[in-house]
Amino acid sequence: MYTVRVWKELFRRPRLDESIAEVAPILAPELGVGGVVVRQLDLKAHTWTTTATSQAGNWVAFPPSKNKCKPEEVEQILAWYSSKQILRGRPRGHQLLRAIVGGPLKADVTVGPLASDGGESPVAVLMLLGPERSMTRRHESEMARLLEPFEAALATSRRVQELGRLREMFEADNRALLAKLDRQEVMGTIVGADAGFRDVMARVEQVAATDAPVLLLGETGTGKEVVARAIHERSRRHRGPMQRVNCGAIPAGLVDSELFGHERGSFTGAVASRAGWFERADGGTLFLDEIGELPPAAQVRLLRVIQEGVLERVGGQHPIKVNVRLVAATHQFLDEMVAAGTFREDLWYRISVFPIRLPPLRERLTDIPALAAHFAWHAGARIGGQPLTPSATDLELLASYNWPGNIRELASVIERATILGNGRHLDLRNALGSLKMNRRATHAESHGGEFPKLDSVVQGHIEAALRHTAGRIEGTAGAASLLGINPHTLRARMRKLGINWSSFRG
Repeated sequence: MYTVRVWKELFRRPRLDESIAEVAPILAPELGVGGVVVRQLDLKAHTWTTTATSQAGNWVAFPPSKNKCKPEEVEQILAWYSSKQILRGRPRGHQLLRAIVGGPLKADVTVGPLASDGGESPVAVLMLLGPERSMTRRHESEMARLLEPFEAALATSRRVQELGRLREMFEADNRALLAKLDRQEVMGTIVGADAGFRDVMARVEQVAATDAPVLLLGETGTGKEVVARAIHERSRRHRGPMQRVNCGAIPAGLVDSELFGHERGSFTGAVASRAGWFERADGGTLFLDEIGELPPAAQVRLLRVIQEGVLERVGGQHPIKVNVRLVAATHQFLDEMVAAGTFREDLWYRISVFPIRLPPLRERLTDIPALAAHFAWHAGARIGGQPLTPSATDLELLASYNWPGNIRELASVIERATILGNGRHLDLRNALGSLKMNRRATHAESHGGEFPKLDSVVQGHIEAALRHTAGRIEGTAGAASLLGINPHTLRARMRKLGINWSSFRG
């Protein structure tokens, strides 16, 4: 039966305008049809569009690709469409056929309504075209049999086109987000993975395929979040969410609500229930940055979630199961905090199953040329409209600096040099010189006058203690014990005076 062949042809390709090509040659010997046409009506613009055609032989009498309808004609078309009747005749003498075809076409036409699937153009018709006075009652009955395969093919074609539009929209959004992040792809290349970061990446490859907790250790600005994302992208959970939480930025009173969520009315201001970071990371990875800043009470509840995979929201009474891979990071000495009693020993053992130490930039000077080239390329394109490349002299200047702020400071210096060079070249001498001048000015100010200021004396004393303990703060051999004050008090003084303890390490 020819209808079986029509079904096969219509679903040989996903788009109707491509799959319809061989339908007219199938129908020509059976029905004497010279052309097959699918038209759709845009109800907003009152416009008919010919979306798919098929031709048999050299006989051509197709309607226009596009034509407008009058409002009264649209009302007539909708009334006919809802009646599901089949029309047959010559468009010259039939007002409704002329409105559907788009003019007095020199042909006989049989038109059937294609059922709507709720798409943007719900009104669609199938047309069989033949020479004048060629259409008979048989064509009406055959049209009724052809509507079903064409309705299915049209619905499939609309879905494929919609998926194509969605894909283009998501790709555009993705490109816009990558442009904001100054990246070319989602999983960016880690600069130094084959050099100074080789050992780190080897350990990342070892642990990524497992679900073991990972603890990233390193100074501020060494790239802990980049490594955490690399672990997630290489894991079995890479299709799941990757959530980052800065534990040091959460107020102590809101830690439980942020991590574990809360129910409506559980405290003042809880006007609605809210999922915590663990629930939002379910099925993926949760990156807890600066985990050493968590208060002791939150450490207890965090330990239970890690061990049992179960949490309770603040004000909730029902346990919630979560499946989360934990990656934690800190720039502190957690072992010393455990000895001082400020970090739970059992939690320390739980999160440090696989520790990875990230070396500071001063220990991976061989990576500076690649890092500088990477940052200069992006800074130049963003600020001056063209990528920049550091010269050999620039690289010598960068290698002579100690980089207490590590990679983050290097990125800032490169951007400053790009601005000082007006986006046309890198002025690294002035960019680095301003740092050294600021440090000399701060040193001179702190020692100015005949009698030193109290803050300068305190700062010098704390720095001497840090030099003596190689940057260690807590524990019996730490600077706090040497100075006879609480470690938290010492950290507060250091923050106030702008002392960077990490610069005294090593």
